[in-house]
Amino acid sequence: GPRVRFGPSPTGFLHLGGLRTALYNYIFAKKYRGTFILRVEDTDQNRVVPGAAEGIEDMLNWAGIPPDESPGRGGPAGPYVQSLRLELYGQASAALLASGAAYRCFCSPQRLELLRRDALRRQQTPRYDNRCRHLTPAEVAQKLSQGLDCVIRFRLEKGVEPFQDLVYGWNKHEVAEVEGDPVILKGDGFPTYHLANVVDDHYMGITHVLRGTEWLASTSKHLLLYKAFGWEPPQFGHLPLLLNKDGGKLSKRQGDIFLERFARDGFLPEALLDIVTNCGSGFTEKQMGRTLEELISQFEVGRITTHSALLDLEALPEFNRVHLSRHIEDQGLRQELVRELQGLVELVYGDQQVDPDVLENEYVERVLLLRKGHISLLKDLVSSDYSYLWVRPSVSRQQLETISAEVDEIAELVIGLMTRQAAAFTVEELNKALRNLQKQTRDTKYSSMMQLLRLVLSGRQQGPSVAEMMVTLGAEEVCGRIHRALSS
Repeated sequence: GPRVRFGPSPTGFLHLGGLRTALYNYIFAKKYRGTFILRVEDTDQNRVVPGAAEGIEDMLNWAGIPPDESPGRGGPAGPYVQSLRLELYGQASAALLASGAAYRCFCSPQRLELLRRDALRRQQTPRYDNRCRHLTPAEVAQKLSQGLDCVIRFRLEKGVEPFQDLVYGWNKHEVAEVEGDPVILKGDGFPTYHLANVVDDHYMGITHVLRGTEWLASTSKHLLLYKAFGWEPPQFGHLPLLLNKDGGKLSKRQGDIFLERFARDGFLPEALLDIVTNCGSGFTEKQMGRTLEELISQFEVGRITTHSALLDLEALPEFNRVHLSRHIEDQGLRQELVRELQGLVELVYGDQQVDPDVLENEYVERVLLLRKGHISLLKDLVSSDYSYLWVRPSVSRQQLETISAEVDEIAELVIGLMTRQAAAFTVEELNKALRNLQKQTRDTKYSSMMQLLRLVLSGRQQGPSVAEMMVTLGAEEVCGRIHRALSS
């Protein structure tokens, strides 16, 4: 089967763009019974953030798209961290030096900076002028004997062959005409991206490279490297960019595209996988609520289009609502939600008098089933609007009598109603029934009766409709709260 890889730099948290690239690779691997590899590309040591690599792998596991081979899991083609593979890049560079495909460059950083400024002043794209390409072996030997610092550059040849990209079709970039010879091995023995990704893809047996479209223009350069090594290149497929819905780049500054944030805020990983593929392409259908299994069965590389994917994050709560409903409907997943919600209630209302009854599995499960489709996030159920579910109000008879003199009569009517046929009520039916009850009072207005009941049930003046509260609390709890208020 195919072998694909996701190669993030451990410079920070995994964000939605990275998740999407990883997801396409994962789906491709699963669809064609292949292997999905996580490779940490940490050759730019100045930018490495301690713990970031582990964080990225944790987030892939959280998202439900775990790698088959990775730094954390190991595997036959390791190590899976580039800084542990320096010997390999050194050998590869030496082979290119020996064949004349690469050369040593002794240009100082100062000289390169001058070249850059000069080009910018002439309004040209800065490029290395390939000066050291023409050094004779004797000159090289002399400079090395003087102990001068050097890097290794790859000789770009004219006349690149076109390649067929899985997404963009036939492509070629005459790299030699627009850029100078690229550095492949830095003075500190660390490779640049170009060398490391070619060497690693070869030795890790990568068959398909699915990566962001920002690498499309470098692919001709990478293919020249494969040719210089005499290796068979993988197939390339470049994924269009993921942009804000207004077409701008996703902002990492606001921190609102990092997976950690979505996990912390209680979004389901399925909702994220669904939204980042929904705005992209590669799938037969666009309906909201697709599971990973459905994504895998619908996926086809040929369906990926070249235009950018526009992400509308404001739609995420709606996506989450759909996936949360699916979790609530599924008996096994529902039990996980029950436990999670019990934990949230303890966390939010722990210092208030939460009655043990309201944390019983059956009660919590009933709340979930009744509020399914009404909530976007599980934590909505512990917001102040829903506090009545978890905390029994302390209301005195005196407070109630200031609203209506007919407290006892109303209580009797409501308790009678609830004991007769409460189980069968929907919110609409209960609303009708409450209107009829009000007609049986002497002189209490409907609004006063509602105000009274809302106070008895929640201790609050505003919040969800009284009928909604009664249906969600259930007959037993409603009657209990009324009895307690009257006897206080």
